[in-house]
Amino acid sequence: MDSSAKAIFLEQCGKNRGYRDSDVRGFQPEDGVCLPGGPEVRLSVVNMKEVCRRVAVENVEVAFSRDAGRYICDYTYYLSLHLGTGHAALIHVPPLSHWLSASLLGKALRVIIQEMLEEIGKVQTQSTAA
Repeated sequence: MDSSAKAIFLEQCGKNRGYRDSDVRGFQPEDGVCLPGGPEVRLSVVNMKEVCRRVAVENVEVAFSRDAGRYICDYTYYLSLHLGTGHAALIHVPPLSHWLSASLLGKALRVIIQEMLEEIGKVQTQSTAA
């Protein structure tokens, strides 16, 4: 959850370097690197920009992002993308508020996840056809 966000953000990639802050338990990646020797950027096989383009939920903005923020979210996402060979997703959500109720957030997430699954189906179909 991103407490300052006013939109739901779909993250396209995780970054390997630039981790300078410790988490709440004091963990900090050695030399600010998530995975020594790993690629600088890992991309999701899900085309998040395309998912954003297709998703429409009343009064909820869904946005595309290529920077998950070099903290716990990005660190975990990078490792998930690495271990899952790109089969992972990160959705940053804003806090519940007067404009975003739990039921509306749930509806938006259901629509987003359905679109992501359809996008993965397209990727798998294309890779078997090739």
